[in-house]
Amino acid sequence: MPEGDALHRIAARLQPLVGERIEASSPSPQGLVTGVARAIDGRLLESVEAVGKNLLLRFEGGLTVRSHLRMNGRWTVRRRGAAPWRGRPWLLLRTTGWEAAQWNGPVLRVDDGRARRLGPDLLADGTTVDDVVAHVRSACPDRLLGDVLVDQRVVAGIGNMWLAELLWRARVSPWLPVGDATDAELEVALGWARDAMREAVAKRAARPTRAVYRRAGRPCRRCGAPIRSRGLGELNRTAYWCERCQRGL
Repeated sequence: MPEGDALHRIAARLQPLVGERIEASSPSPQGLVTGVARAIDGRLLESVEAVGKNLLLRFEGGLTVRSHLRMNGRWTVRRRGAAPWRGRPWLLLRTTGWEAAQWNGPVLRVDDGRARRLGPDLLADGTTVDDVVAHVRSACPDRLLGDVLVDQRVVAGIGNMWLAELLWRARVSPWLPVGDATDAELEVALGWARDAMREAVAKRAARPTRAVYRRAGRPCRRCGAPIRSRGLGELNRTAYWCERCQRGL
């Protein structure tokens, strides 16, 4: 699933369309039934921004389109006039010089206000690590830290990969209750994630070498113990951790 840094890269690629009047269509039946193309066709695109795992396209008249890619969605941006698209995107946006296509949904809709209920975006310029720590502290102290950090209502943009890596850097387990984590541990974890995600956005793809994510059964890069994995939370997301050097199992 694309995480916060990937969405910020997509938002950057879409910037050439901002300030232009959009020709919108939905070649795919799945995209057509959303009604998004009809709602935005002919409108001026005023801004595109990533908020957590959501892409928000704001059009004149106060209309906002929300795109959430989940596992299989993607965006493609190119100069207009290239070869015909292969396949049928859910949404096709055209300006005089550019084309952008959104493929495989699965969440594409005129925003219903859900984006306003998201927690602070870890990558936003106006967000500090202290802001995010405060939001984490507002969660029930008995909730598991790993579950809280991927709750987009608490902090927007962290997914399974970044969760595993940031907790490993802070030497705390995803199974540690939030109330048992220290401010220093949260600051180390979230500060490292913010810096690493920003670097990934700047380099357009580069991410740090994985220490634990998808390395179940392999040796921990710090202590050599085997990496463990198990489903976490109501959504049964797979968590990865080293039970020897990450406290709180």
